[in-house]
Amino acid sequence: MNQITHDRKKNLSHFKSDTKSLVPSQSRVVNTIALVGNPNSGKTTVFNALTGLRQKVGNYPGVTVEKKQGTVHLGHGHNAIVLDLPGLYSLTPRSPDEAIAREVLLGLRSDTPMPDLVLNIVDATNLDRNLYTTGQLLELGVPVIVVLTMTDLLERDGHRVNAELLSARLGVPVCEVVTSRKHGLDQLKRLIATTTPRDHNIAGASGHDDTRFQNDLEHAATIIEGRYTWIAGITEGVVERVTVTRHERRAVDEKIDRVVMHPVWGYVIFLVTMAVLFQAIFSWVQAPMDWIRAAMQTLGVAIGSVLPAGDLRALLQDGVIAGVGNTLVFLPQILLLFFFITLLEDTGYMARAAFLMDRLMSRVGLHGKSFIPLVSSFACAIPGIMATRTIGDRKARLITILVAPLMSCSARLPVYALMIGAFIPGKAILTIGPLVVLTLPGLVLLSMYLLGMVAAFAIAWLFHRTLIRGEAPTFVLELPSYHAPNLKNVMLQMLERAGLFLRRAGTVILSVSIVLWALATYPKHQELPQADRAAHSFVGMFGRTIEPAIAPLGFEWKMGIGIISSFVAREVFVSAMGTVYSVGDIGTEKAQFDLQQRMKADVNPATGAKVFTPLVAIALMVYYVLAMQCISTLAVVRRETNSWKWPLFQLGYMTVLAWVVTFGVYQGGKLLGLQ
Repeated sequence: MNQITHDRKKNLSHFKSDTKSLVPSQSRVVNTIALVGNPNSGKTTVFNALTGLRQKVGNYPGVTVEKKQGTVHLGHGHNAIVLDLPGLYSLTPRSPDEAIAREVLLGLRSDTPMPDLVLNIVDATNLDRNLYTTGQLLELGVPVIVVLTMTDLLERDGHRVNAELLSARLGVPVCEVVTSRKHGLDQLKRLIATTTPRDHNIAGASGHDDTRFQNDLEHAATIIEGRYTWIAGITEGVVERVTVTRHERRAVDEKIDRVVMHPVWGYVIFLVTMAVLFQAIFSWVQAPMDWIRAAMQTLGVAIGSVLPAGDLRALLQDGVIAGVGNTLVFLPQILLLFFFITLLEDTGYMARAAFLMDRLMSRVGLHGKSFIPLVSSFACAIPGIMATRTIGDRKARLITILVAPLMSCSARLPVYALMIGAFIPGKAILTIGPLVVLTLPGLVLLSMYLLGMVAAFAIAWLFHRTLIRGEAPTFVLELPSYHAPNLKNVMLQMLERAGLFLRRAGTVILSVSIVLWALATYPKHQELPQADRAAHSFVGMFGRTIEPAIAPLGFEWKMGIGIISSFVAREVFVSAMGTVYSVGDIGTEKAQFDLQQRMKADVNPATGAKVFTPLVAIALMVYYVLAMQCISTLAVVRRETNSWKWPLFQLGYMTVLAWVVTFGVYQGGKLLGLQ
């Protein structure tokens, strides 16, 4: 074993001599750059720092792996494409993410240009683990620049990396980058601009011979030991102590962890953090929401004053502005939600929350790695389901896929906000002196998110013990150090989410609003009072047809239209309500009423009772927590499971679950005398 290890170390020693032969050439420039690094190594922050807003996100053709691409300006009119490859621990693929990254590096994907240069993102606080990938990259013969991140955290511990010594031993440039201070970015761009790109025509340099990495799967212990022996030689003496501190940073982290990961207080802190988040969603963004609402109403009245009465004016007022505008009102709340989530991720707290949740998830059959997909599902179930690829156990992955849509995604937030803002009074629940810490609307919103989590855990427990039996695998996760968040990265994430929301508002929601307007307008019944015309339109006739199925839940036909429309996208419920309630009204004497006021004023003509009450609002939100109402999510489940069996099962069980629980909430509330 020792002799084999020694030979492996000797074979790896060619890295330095081979890479030193790279001489910058002015005649050839780098056009395509690949960012490669371990998960949580700071790769995304470097990508954002280099490309800014010059990015686009999609999927690699034929797979559900995300493809992030941007452009970096290198000066003198020279721009280069930057590919942010999926995080990986080695070039030996054990997941679809790692397989895609290796295929791109080897030039095996026709849909993606072969990179001329690799920026290897290395976490300076975890050199040994990160350099494993570095060694494999150097074997490819591709030009590599090692980008050291987290050096500021290392300095807080009283240490630093001798970048010059590390560069000499690796035989490639090493650049320290601290994106929050913009330190090292200019140097990195200069290194990129002066690097000789990979020669794709030279055999051996293209990296098409990847058998060495496939062989890592055989005699794995010997090969891995050899790689780490090489790493030990590279890193010896590279990390230097520059100051002697009484309290090491890691000791500080451990003290914090004893509190935030406590078996009791850890959960209390988690709940308080979530409560503050959801309270802020209602307390901090009322002003911008009012501005958007006022702007939409002003625009509607302005159109009414310019265009003559007729279908075109009605379409723009009642279809476009009422439908899309009422959805745009909730953009500030969505942005604030993502601001907090990104903030928690950047500080290192989210990884601690994963360990806390693992204590619960392991008991219900969920893998510890399920936490990240489930948290991602708070944004959208689609990337959450795609993130389950990191779960090696097939049964644990399938259970996670089946319960991920129960986590309240951002598309549900406009529905919650609409109902809570209209029907839940702003009563203070918790105050500290003159400061209102928690109000009833914030508590109700928190309850909706907690209901989704509890439902996900309960269903996972049921599936684990009945439908999909299996053992809960062990969860191993390296905790990052606590550090100040990168505000630029946070803002970029917010802007990216805003762009996605606005694109959906301008496409899907706009299209549905126009169709609903037409169905709610025709056939025209001019002989009927204005308030009764929508009920006799195509959409009204359809709504009354399905009303018997939803009446036991406290819902009437208008809500049924919103629920059915939500299969396109959940937030379409708001635009559907805006369209149905606004047909023929905007620009008239009712223009001063917003959607929430119209809903509160709506009365059942047969009984004279209010259509919407606080109990109905709660029941409707519970239904949206538990129901599967997203065609796109079902399509992704079909691709991830390679079968229609599981998405159809998912649609069925979530619909039944939502109906039964909502029935219990509404009918139980009525028995208790609630309205």
